[in-house]
Amino acid sequence: MTIKESILKSLEDIGVLTNYIDVYNHIVKKKYCEFKGETPTATISAILGEFIRNGDTRVKRIKKEGGYFYYLTKNEQKIGVDVLSGTTESVTSTETSTVKKKVDKVKTYAESDLHKLLSTYLKSTTIYSKTIPHQQSNGKDTSQVWTHPDMIGIKFLNLKNAVSESFLKTINRLDTFKLSSYEIKREINNDTDLKEGFFQAVSNSSWANFGYLVALEFNGSLAEEMERLNQLFGIGVIKLNAINPFQSEFLHQAKYRELNFKTIDKLCNMNKEFKNFIEQSQQVMIATERTHKAMEKELNEFCDTYFDIDAETEIATYCKEKHIPTE
Repeated sequence: MTIKESILKSLEDIGVLTNYIDVYNHIVKKKYCEFKGETPTATISAILGEFIRNGDTRVKRIKKEGGYFYYLTKNEQKIGVDVLSGTTESVTSTETSTVKKKVDKVKTYAESDLHKLLSTYLKSTTIYSKTIPHQQSNGKDTSQVWTHPDMIGIKFLNLKNAVSESFLKTINRLDTFKLSSYEIKREINNDTDLKEGFFQAVSNSSWANFGYLVALEFNGSLAEEMERLNQLFGIGVIKLNAINPFQSEFLHQAKYRELNFKTIDKLCNMNKEFKNFIEQSQQVMIATERTHKAMEKELNEFCDTYFDIDAETEIATYCKEKHIPTE
């Protein structure tokens, strides 16, 4: 076997999260190939990293204390979500027996942990945002799973002159605000992840002016396909920056669409938090000059919490506590 083939075969044999040292030891034990260099473990580590950097969908990895741990994508269901996102004990299979092996605590973050980082970025662009819990909408009806996004946001048009603002509201109130929908993922590693994320965002944002797919990590090899899907469906793409949420960036802008009020009505009936967000936003829109600031403050308190612009230490602490990678 080549070294690359030996690595893939070893990942398949091991069947659980593993590091480059264990992969090397397994290759030597099974005599899958011979190493000619003086630093074979470094070679294994480099090739494992190439799988990820090159967007090879056969291999995935997660980061935990002690470094990166790898596994075959096809073993994802067998390994189980509890292993990939929690604390567990794993079983390693050999040719002759099954040996139980205690694994260090695998600590990773949930998609919901990214919400505060996104709300921080959105607030810096004057967008009020709110998490919409799926449990309220879905219940036991799995057919509703792509009905609404993870977060919604609203941006108000604030004209400098109160008279002109009031005049605009009188003529066309729809021009005084824009509603956005955000589908959040931890990472987009391959073509399947990208397409699933886009189609979720398309489905979940059918009611909004703008729809976005948001993730902390995007595989660079997907740039061309991402651009194609953006042009085809109009879904924007935002790359979160965990170290400094204020430096998050739009990889692609979303295309504007008219609001779908029938779908908004459906979501208001399905989800209390969605209904409350629309109601709070509406109170700001109809507020008089005298009550406007009070209504904005009430909406701000109702929306998701966010970090202040000078909260670098708090952001770093939050990411560390939630195990959100910042490298």
